[in-house]
Amino acid sequence: MKVCFPVAENRGLESPVYGHFGSAPLFLVVDTGTREVSEVRNRDLHHAHGRCSPLRALGGHAVDAVVVGGIGGGALAGLSRVGVQVLRAGAPTIEGNLTLLESGALETYSPQSVCGGHGHGHGHGHGCSHGG
Repeated sequence: MKVCFPVAENRGLESPVYGHFGSAPLFLVVDTGTREVSEVRNRDLHHAHGRCSPLRALGGHAVDAVVVGGIGGGALAGLSRVGVQVLRAGAPTIEGNLTLLESGALETYSPQSVCGGHGHGHGHGHGCSHGG
């Protein structure tokens, strides 16, 4: 399984998970079977509010799931449309979230739990709470 983690900088599996999908400078894609990490630059970093294109952001890299602290409704809908599962980060680092993922302890994002926009006050590793 290939899992995408938005991050501010590449520190491998010790990278903190970024607080918002669309504004993350980088994505790390982890193969859960081998723990191999690939870096992908966010190709849609400077999109207009509400216009995040997650497939453009990932530059065509196919992933099975995204684990993030926060995500907007447009990005969630875009990822869901192509069958990508979007999960709420439950630990500060990629490694911690992989452990939670493997035990089935990560919560799936719903349209009711997405972020309302950029600059909504959460930082690295902190998610939005119900619209906010």
